[in-house]
Amino acid sequence: MNKLNGIRLNHRKNTENSPTEEFPLPARVKIPMSMNMGASCQPLVKAGDTVKVGQKIGDSDAAFSVPIHSSVSGTITAVSDYRTASGAVCKAVEIETDGQQTVSEEVKPPVVTDRNSFIKAVRESGACGLGGAGFPTHIKLNPKTPVDTLVINAAECEPYITADYREMIENSADVIGGIRLVQSHLGIKSVKLAIEANKPEAIKKFTKMAEDDDSIDIVTLPSSYPQGAEKVIIYNSTGRIVMEGQLPSDIGVIVMNVSTIAFLYRYMQDGMPLVQRRLTIDGNAVADPKNIKTVIGTSFRELLEYCKTDMDSVKKIISGGPMMGMSIPNADMPVVKTSNALLAFDRYDQRKTSACIRCGRCVRVCPMGLMPADIDRAYKIKNIEELSKLKVMLCMNCGSCTYVCPANRKLAETNQLAKTLIPRK
Repeated sequence: MNKLNGIRLNHRKNTENSPTEEFPLPARVKIPMSMNMGASCQPLVKAGDTVKVGQKIGDSDAAFSVPIHSSVSGTITAVSDYRTASGAVCKAVEIETDGQQTVSEEVKPPVVTDRNSFIKAVRESGACGLGGAGFPTHIKLNPKTPVDTLVINAAECEPYITADYREMIENSADVIGGIRLVQSHLGIKSVKLAIEANKPEAIKKFTKMAEDDDSIDIVTLPSSYPQGAEKVIIYNSTGRIVMEGQLPSDIGVIVMNVSTIAFLYRYMQDGMPLVQRRLTIDGNAVADPKNIKTVIGTSFRELLEYCKTDMDSVKKIISGGPMMGMSIPNADMPVVKTSNALLAFDRYDQRKTSACIRCGRCVRVCPMGLMPADIDRAYKIKNIEELSKLKVMLCMNCGSCTYVCPANRKLAETNQLAKTLIPRK
């Protein structure tokens, strides 16, 4: 089976052998009410209230949402407006910690007796996709069509990030436990645990753990980018194609991030909702790169300073990886559920854009076989019919086209803008 196109990157996995460190409890946290795809939550607390770890502090009646829980015990100092890195505005709960980390009485292992109670428990856990997209996990695990294959995304193909790798090395039993949990409640027969070839220790470990389980197949993927993109990893591990307008479940597949599946297993054991995240802290402005586990709501600035970052020299901070991560406006933004990396750089080169030279590099590297240069022209004249013919909606915004463009054209950004012109069904 031929693999989809992509690009070769210097993966810069500087922290792959750095065991996860527990970050000291911060004096205060700020917990946004929007941390995943879907509707924002409404705060369930007010200034002056006391809260405990694991207590639900935000929820929504919208179907496409997940609840939010306090990551600390302490006192609510404010419920304020908060602007996310994407520009959206939501409420945020600010908490002064008491240093006790008293666990809420709400925290207890869920009672799961059937598929419906399992899905309900998953929602109550606050789980969403921890690979960065933040898709509500309870919705993903409750598809409208039959599913026979579970793909575990353990590619972690972005440069620098090793948070998922440390999950695999440090909590491998939780990963396998989570896989079997989902298998049993959803009746899934086949599992593809897909890992990039640049993680030989993880491949070796899981191959050994699954050697007596014929339902779990350890798939070694080529080390290329964007190997972890949903459509790419489905095709490269199963041979199935997700067509335009389809969901993975439409072709019988569910894709879950490896850290998400491990978290679900732990939640079913102890009932502690999603209140912590592991992040890779790296970049050329970071003197002591690390993998850190911290409570949600911790300031990025505190994490960077902990890793001996010269904040005066920082010119650019990225939440996530350098290819699909988001540049953040300031270092005082908080860790959220989808945070998996924080990169700080002491220089930022704004390259000058020139005319397209028709070299075709963007076409050759696009995993979806799109023609970014043609999309760029169609977007400029607002030709919606042509954009539809060019299948712009298949773009996953991996950034490969922009990366290889010798004219430094912002093709991936244009693709995203072009999508907004296409009428949604």
